[in-house]
Amino acid sequence: MRKNYGKIVFSVLLLAATISACGNAKKEETTAMSSEITTEAGTEKASETEKAGETEKAEAKEATDLSSVKEETVYVSPEYVKALLDSDKDVKILEASWGPLDVAEDYKKMHIPGAFHVNTDDIEEDKTWNFRSPEEIEKFLKSYGITKDTKVVCYGNSPENAADDRLATVLLWAGVEDVKDLSGGIDAWTKAGYETETKVNEPVAMKEDFGVKIPAHPEYVLSIDEVKEKMQNDSKFKLVSIRSKDEFLGKTSGYSYIDRAGEPLGAVWGHDTDDGSYNNEDGTIVDLVKLEEYLGENGLSLEKNDIAFYCGTGWRASVPFLIAHENGFKNAYLYDGGWFQWQMDPENKVQLGEPGSSDYKEVQVKDLSTDKAKK
Repeated sequence: MRKNYGKIVFSVLLLAATISACGNAKKEETTAMSSEITTEAGTEKASETEKAGETEKAEAKEATDLSSVKEETVYVSPEYVKALLDSDKDVKILEASWGPLDVAEDYKKMHIPGAFHVNTDDIEEDKTWNFRSPEEIEKFLKSYGITKDTKVVCYGNSPENAADDRLATVLLWAGVEDVKDLSGGIDAWTKAGYETETKVNEPVAMKEDFGVKIPAHPEYVLSIDEVKEKMQNDSKFKLVSIRSKDEFLGKTSGYSYIDRAGEPLGAVWGHDTDDGSYNNEDGTIVDLVKLEEYLGENGLSLEKNDIAFYCGTGWRASVPFLIAHENGFKNAYLYDGGWFQWQMDPENKVQLGEPGSSDYKEVQVKDLSTDKAKK
């Protein structure tokens, strides 16, 4: 019994030693694995941080790398404009708003260094507020020292005010080959921390030719006759109203100098720029995805339709036109005359109300009341 007891004790001790050894081995294995996991996690985190840093550097480089921005790109960042000003390139910065210099309070309060003020009256005639004649536009461009090869940056004093977009469209139509528009305007510039000035800059006129016959791109803008012809004969063509919903429904003209309200027969609503629908939260211009979203509400797309944007007199409609233009769509146009010109002909057909609704009507301009001017 004692001998067997000794064997039992020995066996128990051996088993305990074995379990202890296994436990230590397991502990060492677990510790090693834990160390390995920690190391891998640390390496992965470091890799992610490194990638994030590289992405930020790449974005910063892209914002200031002038060669990374294509010539057809219109809307640009303040970082790009700053890099452009710091380069040795010939560039004209144009602040656009209505009124001559003596009433341009926003410009006189502050503007981008070197910027010139542009009165939109200089690019629009006062009968329909359409583009001025080619001869007048050439005279205007020469007065600012601008040729077709001049790099031009336009900007405005509020994200929703489309004076700069209007100017950019005129410049492209005329034939300036590289036109940019500061997305977000002066607000974006100051938010980026860049300096402004109050000095009034006077442009220096030039004597040399603009460099190409104006307009170099008449195809960007449709006349009222071209619009009517397309509406009658082109099933893919659509007029898209860039006006407020009340303007679209015929409740108001939206303008103090337009007495009648309504829309050209067959038009669809494409949202308004004045209410911020074409601005991101930071005030910059929305992208093509958002524009296509708006068009899609009416079953339209730039991929399958020919589209002419219009508003009252061409300012607001310039925004979606430029978005489409910088994305390479040649089937997007500006109907410059807009509602102002349309309602001048008593025989033109007009729609009132929401298409498909019970209060929808189709009439002629001569049937409209003349009490719809904006109060």
